[in-house]
Amino acid sequence: MSDRPQITPSQTVGPFYGYALPFARGGEIAPTGDPRTITLHGVVRDGNGDPVPDALLEFWQAAPDGSRTGAPGSLRHDPVTGAVIGRDGVAFTGFGRVSTDADGHYAVRTLPPPADAPYLSVIVFARGLLHHLYTRAYLPGQPHDTLLAGLSEGRRETLIMCQERENTYRFDIGMQGDGAEETVFLEFR
Repeated sequence: MSDRPQITPSQTVGPFYGYALPFARGGEIAPTGDPRTITLHGVVRDGNGDPVPDALLEFWQAAPDGSRTGAPGSLRHDPVTGAVIGRDGVAFTGFGRVSTDADGHYAVRTLPPPADAPYLSVIVFARGLLHHLYTRAYLPGQPHDTLLAGLSEGRRETLIMCQERENTYRFDIGMQGDGAEETVFLEFR
């Protein structure tokens, strides 16, 4: 037997995402009243096509001017009680966190990403996952980057938001499935 530490296998945790990690106004990434605000919403579905009611999604993006520094303020605390009070409604932080509802639906309000990084990075946490999943949501009609260029048309479509009306887009996430049913997920090494 070796004295060298052994790697412990990953284990699923939860389902607790829907009530333990979201914070006040977590989906309100755009400053209140900003006329450029877009709404992105959709449903997270499992391999059977059923909604996932307890997933947690994080959204990260560059600001419309291309900056990636964000701003403090997403997890502000009340100075008296210490309770999380969330966003100030003024700063664009480039970060949002929302849980899905009982129907697997989520929604965020944000600003359009810049042309040099024309996507929102999405991280999916859900029951049964040993590791969270990474994907991207691209606005339609934006210049394609190298990731999109390397995918077949059918797979590419799983990463492009569908415009429903002005400033409102749908982006469903398929956790498993054949072809167009499963969203393209990224692997980082």
